[in-house]
Amino acid sequence: MSRFERVRGRLRRAYESGRGSPRVGRIDAEDVPVDGGVASPATPGPVAPSSATVVGAEPPAAAHNSTSSRDDADVPHALRIAAAWSWRLLVIGLVTWALLRIVGTIRIVIIPLAIALLLSALLAPAVGWLLRARFPRSLATAVVLVGGLVAVIGTLTLVVNEFIQGVPELSEKSSQGVRQIQNWLKTGPLHLSDSQLNKYIDEGQTWINANTSKFTSGALSTAATLAEVLTGTILVLFATFFFLRDGARIWRFLVRLLPVAARWKVDDAGRASWLTLGAYVRATVLVAFIDAVGIGIFLVIFDIPFAFPLAALVFLGAFIPIVGAALSGVVAVLVALVDSGPVKALIILGVVIGVQQLEGHVLQPLIMGRAVAIHPLGVIIGIAAGVVLAGITGALVSVPLIAVLNTAVRRLAARTVPDTPPDAVVVASQAP
Repeated sequence: MSRFERVRGRLRRAYESGRGSPRVGRIDAEDVPVDGGVASPATPGPVAPSSATVVGAEPPAAAHNSTSSRDDADVPHALRIAAAWSWRLLVIGLVTWALLRIVGTIRIVIIPLAIALLLSALLAPAVGWLLRARFPRSLATAVVLVGGLVAVIGTLTLVVNEFIQGVPELSEKSSQGVRQIQNWLKTGPLHLSDSQLNKYIDEGQTWINANTSKFTSGALSTAATLAEVLTGTILVLFATFFFLRDGARIWRFLVRLLPVAARWKVDDAGRASWLTLGAYVRATVLVAFIDAVGIGIFLVIFDIPFAFPLAALVFLGAFIPIVGAALSGVVAVLVALVDSGPVKALIILGVVIGVQQLEGHVLQPLIMGRAVAIHPLGVIIGIAAGVVLAGITGALVSVPLIAVLNTAVRRLAARTVPDTPPDAVVVASQAP
Protein backbone atom coordinates (compact mmCIF):
# COMPACT_ATOMS: atom_id res chain seq x y z
CA MET A 1 0.00 0.00 0.00
CA SER A 2 1.41 3.37 -1.00
CA ARG A 3 1.72 6.34 1.28
CA PHE A 4 -1.09 8.10 -0.59
CA GLU A 5 -3.51 5.23 0.03
CA ARG A 6 -2.62 5.16 3.74
CA VAL A 7 -3.30 8.90 4.09
CA ARG A 8 -6.56 8.47 2.19
CA GLY A 9 -7.66 5.67 4.55
CA ARG A 10 -6.88 7.79 7.61
CA LEU A 11 -8.88 10.73 6.23
CA ARG A 12 -11.85 8.44 5.51
CA ARG A 13 -11.82 6.96 9.01
CA ALA A 14 -11.57 10.44 10.52
CA TYR A 15 -14.53 11.58 8.38
CA GLU A 16 -16.67 8.61 9.45
CA SER A 17 -15.78 9.07 13.12
CA GLY A 18 -16.68 12.75 12.80
CA ARG A 19 -20.15 11.87 11.46
CA GLY A 20 -20.76 9.39 14.31
CA SER A 21 -19.89 11.80 17.12
CA PRO A 22 -23.00 14.08 16.77
CA ARG A 23 -25.26 11.00 16.68
CA VAL A 24 -23.73 9.70 19.89
CA GLY A 25 -24.16 13.12 21.47
CA ARG A 26 -27.81 13.21 20.50
CA ILE A 27 -28.41 9.73 21.93
CA ASP A 28 -26.72 10.70 25.19
CA ALA A 29 -28.80 13.86 25.40
CA GLU A 30 -32.01 11.86 24.95
CA ASP A 31 -31.00 9.44 27.72
CA VAL A 32 -30.60 12.28 30.27
CA PRO A 33 -33.92 12.96 32.09
CA VAL A 34 -35.42 16.43 31.89
CA ASP A 35 -35.76 16.77 35.66
CA GLY A 36 -32.07 16.18 36.21
CA GLY A 37 -32.39 12.61 37.43
CA VAL A 38 -29.79 9.93 36.80
CA ALA A 39 -30.45 7.86 33.73
CA SER A 40 -30.11 4.11 33.94
CA PRO A 41 -27.20 2.70 31.97
CA ALA A 42 -28.04 1.08 28.68
CA THR A 43 -28.02 -2.66 28.53
CA PRO A 44 -25.18 -3.89 26.38
CA GLY A 45 -25.98 -6.25 23.59
CA PRO A 46 -26.54 -6.47 19.88
CA VAL A 47 -28.72 -3.78 18.41
CA ALA A 48 -31.49 -4.98 16.10
CA PRO A 49 -31.65 -3.25 12.76
CA SER A 50 -34.37 -0.63 12.62
CA SER A 51 -36.49 0.29 9.67
CA ALA A 52 -35.90 3.95 10.53
CA THR A 53 -32.40 3.69 8.99
CA VAL A 54 -33.95 3.05 5.59
CA VAL A 55 -34.47 6.20 3.62
CA GLY A 56 -38.15 7.09 3.43
CA ALA A 57 -39.32 4.60 6.13
CA GLU A 58 -41.52 5.93 8.99
CA PRO A 59 -40.59 5.11 12.60
CA PRO A 60 -43.00 2.80 14.48
CA ALA A 61 -45.60 4.41 16.78
CA ALA A 62 -44.61 4.42 20.43
CA ALA A 63 -46.74 2.31 22.78
CA HIS A 64 -48.55 3.83 25.79
CA ASN A 65 -46.92 3.63 29.19
CA SER A 66 -49.60 1.18 30.40
CA THR A 67 -49.26 -1.18 27.42
CA SER A 68 -46.74 -3.81 26.50
CA SER A 69 -47.45 -4.14 22.79
CA ARG A 70 -48.47 -2.17 19.73
CA ASP A 71 -51.84 -3.96 19.63
CA ASP A 72 -52.74 -2.69 23.12
CA ALA A 73 -51.75 0.82 22.11
CA ASP A 74 -54.33 0.73 19.32
CA VAL A 75 -57.14 0.20 21.91
CA PRO A 76 -58.41 3.45 23.48
CA HIS A 77 -57.12 4.12 26.97
CA ALA A 78 -60.62 4.47 28.48
CA LEU A 79 -61.69 1.12 27.02
CA ARG A 80 -58.61 -0.61 28.44
CA ILE A 81 -59.32 0.84 31.88
CA ALA A 82 -62.98 -0.25 31.69
CA ALA A 83 -61.94 -3.77 30.66
CA ALA A 84 -59.45 -3.99 33.52
CA TRP A 85 -62.10 -2.91 36.03
CA SER A 86 -64.65 -5.30 34.51
CA TRP A 87 -62.68 -8.52 34.82
CA ARG A 88 -61.54 -7.64 38.31
CA LEU A 89 -65.13 -6.95 39.37
CA LEU A 90 -66.19 -10.24 37.80
CA VAL A 91 -63.57 -12.11 39.82
CA ILE A 92 -64.63 -10.36 43.04
CA GLY A 93 -68.30 -11.09 42.31
CA LEU A 94 -67.54 -14.74 41.65
CA VAL A 95 -65.60 -15.09 44.89
CA THR A 96 -68.37 -13.30 46.82
CA TRP A 97 -71.00 -15.59 45.29
CA ALA A 98 -68.97 -18.66 46.24
CA LEU A 99 -68.57 -17.40 49.82
CA LEU A 100 -72.30 -16.75 50.10
CA ARG A 101 -73.05 -20.25 48.84
CA ILE A 102 -70.67 -21.72 51.41
CA VAL A 103 -72.17 -19.62 54.20
CA GLY A 104 -75.68 -20.63 53.11
CA THR A 105 -74.71 -24.29 53.12
CA ILE A 106 -73.27 -24.22 56.66
CA ARG A 107 -75.49 -21.47 58.07
CA ILE A 108 -76.56 -23.78 60.89
CA VAL A 109 -72.96 -23.41 62.13
CA ILE A 110 -72.18 -19.85 61.01
CA ILE A 111 -75.24 -18.22 62.59
CA PRO A 112 -74.73 -19.73 66.10
CA LEU A 113 -71.06 -18.73 65.99
CA ALA A 114 -72.00 -15.15 65.04
CA ILE A 115 -74.54 -14.98 67.88
CA ALA A 116 -71.92 -16.41 70.25
CA LEU A 117 -69.49 -13.67 69.22
CA LEU A 118 -72.13 -11.01 69.96
CA LEU A 119 -72.85 -12.52 73.37
CA SER A 120 -69.14 -12.82 74.11
CA ALA A 121 -68.59 -9.15 73.27
CA LEU A 122 -71.47 -8.26 75.61
CA LEU A 123 -70.37 -10.47 78.52
CA ALA A 124 -66.58 -10.03 78.22
CA PRO A 125 -66.41 -7.02 80.62
CA ALA A 126 -68.20 -9.03 83.35
CA VAL A 127 -65.69 -11.86 82.94
CA GLY A 128 -62.89 -9.31 83.17
CA TRP A 129 -64.27 -7.96 86.46
CA LEU A 130 -64.36 -11.45 87.98
CA LEU A 131 -60.84 -12.19 86.73
CA ARG A 132 -59.57 -9.02 88.38
CA ALA A 133 -61.28 -10.26 91.56
CA ARG A 134 -58.98 -13.35 91.30
CA PHE A 135 -61.67 -15.79 90.15
CA PRO A 136 -60.40 -18.76 88.13
CA ARG A 137 -61.01 -18.19 84.42
CA SER A 138 -63.33 -21.17 83.96
CA LEU A 139 -65.34 -20.30 87.08
CA ALA A 140 -65.67 -16.65 86.09
CA THR A 141 -66.88 -17.62 82.62
CA ALA A 142 -69.39 -20.13 84.00
CA VAL A 143 -70.77 -17.63 86.54
CA VAL A 144 -71.28 -14.94 83.91
CA LEU A 145 -72.84 -17.33 81.39
CA VAL A 146 -75.23 -18.90 83.91
CA GLY A 147 -76.18 -15.47 85.27
CA GLY A 148 -77.00 -14.25 81.76
CA LEU A 149 -79.14 -17.33 81.09
CA VAL A 150 -81.05 -16.85 84.35
CA ALA A 151 -81.72 -13.19 83.51
CA VAL A 152 -82.98 -14.02 80.00
CA ILE A 153 -85.16 -16.95 81.13
CA GLY A 154 -86.61 -14.92 84.01
CA THR A 155 -87.51 -12.00 81.73
CA LEU A 156 -89.16 -14.30 79.19
CA THR A 157 -91.12 -16.02 81.93
CA LEU A 158 -92.49 -12.70 83.22
CA VAL A 159 -93.42 -11.60 79.70
CA VAL A 160 -95.23 -14.86 78.89
CA ASN A 161 -97.09 -14.92 82.20
CA GLU A 162 -98.34 -11.35 81.84
CA PHE A 163 -99.34 -11.99 78.25
CA ILE A 164 -101.33 -15.10 79.20
CA GLN A 165 -103.11 -13.22 81.99
CA GLY A 166 -104.06 -10.30 79.73
CA VAL A 167 -105.22 -12.21 76.65
CA PRO A 168 -108.87 -12.66 77.75
CA GLU A 169 -109.31 -8.96 78.52
CA LEU A 170 -107.59 -7.93 75.30
CA SER A 171 -109.72 -10.31 73.19
CA GLU A 172 -112.90 -8.86 74.72
CA LYS A 173 -111.76 -5.31 74.03
CA SER A 174 -110.71 -6.33 70.55
CA SER A 175 -114.25 -7.55 69.86
CA GLN A 176 -115.58 -4.22 71.05
CA GLY A 177 -113.11 -2.43 68.82
CA VAL A 178 -114.15 -4.49 65.81
CA ARG A 179 -117.81 -3.62 66.47
CA GLN A 180 -116.91 0.06 66.73
CA ILE A 181 -115.09 -0.17 63.39
CA GLN A 182 -118.16 -1.81 61.83
CA ASN A 183 -120.42 0.95 63.16
CA TRP A 184 -118.00 3.58 61.81
CA LEU A 185 -118.01 1.93 58.40
CA LYS A 186 -121.82 2.09 58.37
CA THR A 187 -122.29 5.60 59.74
CA GLY A 188 -119.02 7.16 58.57
CA PRO A 189 -118.13 8.70 55.23
CA LEU A 190 -118.08 5.28 53.50
CA HIS A 191 -121.78 4.46 54.33
CA LEU A 192 -121.35 0.72 53.74
CA SER A 193 -124.45 -1.43 54.03
CA ASP A 194 -124.78 -4.67 55.98
CA SER A 195 -124.72 -6.70 52.79
CA GLN A 196 -121.46 -5.09 51.70
CA LEU A 197 -119.85 -5.69 55.08
CA ASN A 198 -120.99 -9.31 55.08
CA LYS A 199 -119.62 -9.71 51.55
CA TYR A 200 -116.19 -8.42 52.58
CA ILE A 201 -116.19 -10.59 55.71
CA ASP A 202 -117.12 -13.67 53.65
CA GLU A 203 -114.35 -12.94 51.16
CA GLY A 204 -111.85 -12.66 54.03
CA GLN A 205 -112.97 -15.97 55.51
CA THR A 206 -112.78 -17.62 52.09
CA TRP A 207 -109.21 -16.38 51.63
CA ILE A 208 -108.22 -17.68 55.08
CA ASN A 209 -109.75 -21.09 54.37
CA ALA A 210 -108.01 -21.28 51.01
CA ASN A 211 -104.62 -20.52 52.56
CA THR A 212 -105.01 -22.69 55.65
CA SER A 213 -102.94 -25.43 54.04
CA LYS A 214 -100.10 -23.00 53.45
CA PHE A 215 -100.20 -21.85 57.07
CA THR A 216 -100.34 -25.46 58.27
CA SER A 217 -97.42 -26.55 56.08
CA GLY A 218 -95.43 -23.58 57.32
CA ALA A 219 -96.15 -24.56 60.90
CA LEU A 220 -95.17 -28.15 60.19
CA SER A 221 -91.92 -27.03 58.55
CA THR A 222 -91.26 -24.82 61.56
CA ALA A 223 -91.83 -27.77 63.86
CA ALA A 224 -89.47 -29.84 61.73
CA THR A 225 -86.69 -27.30 62.38
CA LEU A 226 -86.92 -27.60 66.16
CA ALA A 227 -83.98 -29.98 66.11
CA GLU A 228 -81.91 -27.41 64.23
CA VAL A 229 -82.93 -24.70 66.70
CA LEU A 230 -81.98 -26.90 69.63
CA THR A 231 -78.64 -27.76 68.00
CA GLY A 232 -77.96 -24.11 67.31
CA THR A 233 -78.80 -23.13 70.90
CA ILE A 234 -76.41 -25.71 72.32
CA LEU A 235 -73.70 -24.57 69.90
CA VAL A 236 -74.26 -20.94 70.94
CA LEU A 237 -73.82 -21.82 74.62
CA PHE A 238 -70.67 -23.88 74.10
CA ALA A 239 -69.13 -21.38 71.68
CA THR A 240 -69.88 -18.46 74.02
CA PHE A 241 -68.26 -20.27 76.93
CA PHE A 242 -65.06 -21.03 75.02
CA PHE A 243 -64.92 -17.60 73.39
CA LEU A 244 -65.09 -16.00 76.82
CA ARG A 245 -62.55 -18.35 78.37
CA ASP A 246 -60.06 -18.94 75.53
CA GLY A 247 -60.79 -16.12 73.09
CA ALA A 248 -57.30 -14.56 73.29
CA ARG A 249 -55.62 -17.94 72.82
CA ILE A 250 -57.82 -18.76 69.81
CA TRP A 251 -57.01 -15.41 68.21
CA ARG A 252 -53.26 -15.86 68.70
CA PHE A 253 -53.51 -19.28 67.07
CA LEU A 254 -55.28 -17.80 64.04
CA VAL A 255 -52.76 -14.97 63.72
CA ARG A 256 -49.83 -17.40 63.77
CA LEU A 257 -51.29 -19.10 60.68
CA LEU A 258 -50.61 -15.97 58.62
CA PRO A 259 -47.30 -14.92 57.04
CA VAL A 260 -44.96 -13.22 59.49
CA ALA A 261 -44.99 -9.90 57.66
CA ALA A 262 -48.81 -9.66 57.88
CA ARG A 263 -49.28 -10.71 61.51
CA TRP A 264 -48.84 -7.29 63.09
CA LYS A 265 -51.41 -5.48 60.92
CA VAL A 266 -53.93 -8.34 61.08
CA ASP A 267 -53.59 -8.55 64.85
CA ASP A 268 -54.04 -4.78 65.16
CA ALA A 269 -57.11 -4.82 62.88
CA GLY A 270 -58.61 -7.79 64.73
CA ARG A 271 -58.22 -6.22 68.17
CA ALA A 272 -59.67 -2.92 66.95
CA SER A 273 -62.60 -4.80 65.40
CA TRP A 274 -63.23 -6.64 68.66
CA LEU A 275 -63.30 -3.34 70.56
CA THR A 276 -65.75 -1.98 67.98
CA LEU A 277 -67.99 -5.04 68.31
CA GLY A 278 -68.01 -4.77 72.10
CA ALA A 279 -68.76 -1.05 71.98
CA TYR A 280 -71.57 -1.62 69.47
CA VAL A 281 -73.24 -4.42 71.44
CA ARG A 282 -73.05 -2.64 74.79
CA ALA A 283 -74.25 0.65 73.29
CA THR A 284 -77.12 -1.13 71.54
CA VAL A 285 -78.18 -2.81 74.79
CA LEU A 286 -78.08 0.51 76.64
CA VAL A 287 -80.04 2.33 73.93
CA ALA A 288 -82.60 -0.51 73.77
CA PHE A 289 -83.03 -0.42 77.55
CA ILE A 290 -83.60 3.36 77.49
CA ASP A 291 -86.15 3.00 74.68
CA ALA A 292 -88.00 0.22 76.48
CA VAL A 293 -88.11 2.12 79.78
CA GLY A 294 -89.24 5.35 78.13
CA ILE A 295 -92.08 3.78 76.13
CA GLY A 296 -92.99 1.43 79.00
CA ILE A 297 -93.44 4.36 81.42
CA PHE A 298 -95.92 6.07 79.09
CA LEU A 299 -97.77 2.79 78.53
CA VAL A 300 -98.19 2.46 82.30
CA ILE A 301 -99.23 6.11 82.68
CA PHE A 302 -102.00 5.78 80.07
CA ASP A 303 -103.06 2.38 81.41
CA ILE A 304 -102.33 0.45 78.21
CA PRO A 305 -102.48 -3.35 78.68
CA PHE A 306 -99.39 -5.52 78.23
CA ALA A 307 -97.12 -2.65 79.23
CA PHE A 308 -94.29 -4.96 80.29
CA PRO A 309 -94.50 -7.32 77.27
CA LEU A 310 -94.65 -4.35 74.92
CA ALA A 311 -91.63 -2.78 76.63
CA ALA A 312 -89.80 -6.09 76.27
CA LEU A 313 -90.77 -6.16 72.57
CA VAL A 314 -89.38 -2.64 72.15
CA PHE A 315 -86.15 -3.77 73.85
CA LEU A 316 -85.75 -6.72 71.48
CA GLY A 317 -86.74 -4.70 68.43
CA ALA A 318 -84.06 -2.09 69.13
CA PHE A 319 -81.41 -4.66 68.22
CA ILE A 320 -82.58 -4.34 64.60
CA PRO A 321 -81.81 -0.67 63.88
CA ILE A 322 -84.48 1.50 62.25
CA VAL A 323 -86.75 -1.40 61.23
CA GLY A 324 -87.11 -3.15 64.60
CA ALA A 325 -87.92 0.00 66.55
CA ALA A 326 -90.58 0.99 64.01
CA LEU A 327 -92.28 -2.43 64.07
CA SER A 328 -92.35 -2.66 67.87
CA GLY A 329 -93.76 0.87 68.05
CA VAL A 330 -96.53 -0.05 65.58
CA VAL A 331 -97.52 -3.00 67.77
CA ALA A 332 -97.76 -0.74 70.84
CA VAL A 333 -99.91 1.75 68.92
CA LEU A 334 -102.26 -0.99 67.68
CA VAL A 335 -102.73 -2.37 71.19
CA ALA A 336 -103.51 1.15 72.43
CA LEU A 337 -105.98 1.65 69.56
CA VAL A 338 -107.82 -1.60 70.29
CA ASP A 339 -107.90 -1.12 74.04
CA SER A 340 -108.29 2.61 74.62
CA GLY A 341 -109.41 4.23 71.39
CA PRO A 342 -107.85 6.55 68.82
CA VAL A 343 -106.94 9.40 71.20
CA LYS A 344 -104.60 7.35 73.38
CA ALA A 345 -103.31 5.56 70.28
CA LEU A 346 -102.27 8.91 68.80
CA ILE A 347 -100.60 9.86 72.09
CA ILE A 348 -98.66 6.57 72.15
CA LEU A 349 -97.73 7.13 68.50
CA GLY A 350 -96.29 10.53 69.41
CA VAL A 351 -94.40 8.98 72.32
CA VAL A 352 -92.92 6.27 70.08
CA ILE A 353 -91.85 8.80 67.43
CA GLY A 354 -90.35 11.10 70.09
CA VAL A 355 -88.37 8.27 71.70
CA GLN A 356 -87.07 7.09 68.34
CA GLN A 357 -85.99 10.61 67.40
CA LEU A 358 -84.22 10.94 70.76
CA GLU A 359 -82.50 7.62 70.11
CA GLY A 360 -81.40 8.44 66.57
CA HIS A 361 -80.18 11.99 67.12
CA VAL A 362 -78.95 12.00 70.73
CA LEU A 363 -78.46 8.57 72.28
CA GLN A 364 -76.73 6.69 69.46
CA PRO A 365 -74.27 9.47 68.52
CA LEU A 366 -73.53 10.13 72.20
CA ILE A 367 -73.16 6.51 73.33
CA MET A 368 -71.75 4.82 70.23
CA GLY A 369 -69.59 7.65 68.98
CA ARG A 370 -67.75 7.77 65.69
CA ALA A 371 -66.04 4.39 66.13
CA VAL A 372 -69.16 2.45 65.13
CA ALA A 373 -71.02 5.13 63.16
CA ILE A 374 -72.58 3.68 60.01
CA HIS A 375 -74.51 5.56 57.35
CA PRO A 376 -78.28 4.83 57.43
CA LEU A 377 -78.19 3.62 53.81
CA GLY A 378 -75.56 1.04 54.76
CA VAL A 379 -77.73 -0.05 57.69
CA ILE A 380 -80.81 -0.51 55.47
CA ILE A 381 -78.89 -2.43 52.80
CA GLY A 382 -77.24 -4.62 55.44
CA ILE A 383 -80.55 -5.43 57.12
CA ALA A 384 -82.20 -6.25 53.77
CA ALA A 385 -79.33 -8.52 52.76
CA GLY A 386 -79.37 -10.19 56.20
CA VAL A 387 -83.11 -10.86 55.98
CA VAL A 388 -82.73 -12.38 52.51
CA LEU A 389 -79.81 -14.59 53.54
CA ALA A 390 -80.73 -15.64 57.09
CA GLY A 391 -84.10 -14.16 58.11
CA ILE A 392 -84.45 -12.44 61.48
CA THR A 393 -81.07 -13.73 62.64
CA GLY A 394 -79.41 -12.23 59.58
CA ALA A 395 -81.03 -8.87 60.35
CA LEU A 396 -79.65 -9.02 63.89
CA VAL A 397 -76.12 -9.94 62.79
CA SER A 398 -75.78 -7.83 59.64
CA VAL A 399 -75.29 -4.39 61.23
CA PRO A 400 -72.59 -5.39 63.76
CA LEU A 401 -70.88 -7.33 60.97
CA ILE A 402 -70.80 -4.18 58.83
CA ALA A 403 -69.41 -2.19 61.78
CA VAL A 404 -66.65 -4.76 62.36
CA LEU A 405 -65.71 -4.94 58.67
CA ASN A 406 -65.66 -1.16 58.49
CA THR A 407 -63.16 -0.95 61.35
CA ALA A 408 -61.03 -3.83 60.05
CA VAL A 409 -60.75 -2.41 56.54
CA ARG A 410 -59.88 1.04 57.86
CA ARG A 411 -57.12 -0.34 60.08
CA LEU A 412 -55.70 -2.56 57.36
CA ALA A 413 -55.70 0.28 54.85
CA ALA A 414 -54.19 2.81 57.28
CA ARG A 415 -50.63 3.90 56.47
CA THR A 416 -49.83 4.95 60.02
CA VAL A 417 -49.28 1.37 61.23
CA PRO A 418 -45.52 0.95 61.79
CA ASP A 419 -43.66 -1.91 60.21
CA THR A 420 -42.79 -4.30 63.02
CA PRO A 421 -39.68 -6.44 62.64
CA PRO A 422 -40.42 -10.15 62.08
CA ASP A 423 -38.73 -11.12 65.37
CA ALA A 424 -40.96 -8.74 67.30
CA VAL A 425 -44.02 -10.12 65.53
CA VAL A 426 -43.11 -13.66 66.48
CA VAL A 427 -42.51 -12.68 70.08
CA ALA A 428 -45.78 -10.75 70.24
CA SER A 429 -47.74 -13.60 68.70
CA GLN A 430 -46.31 -16.06 71.20
CA ALA A 431 -46.89 -13.85 74.23
CA PRO A 432 -49.44 -15.21 76.73
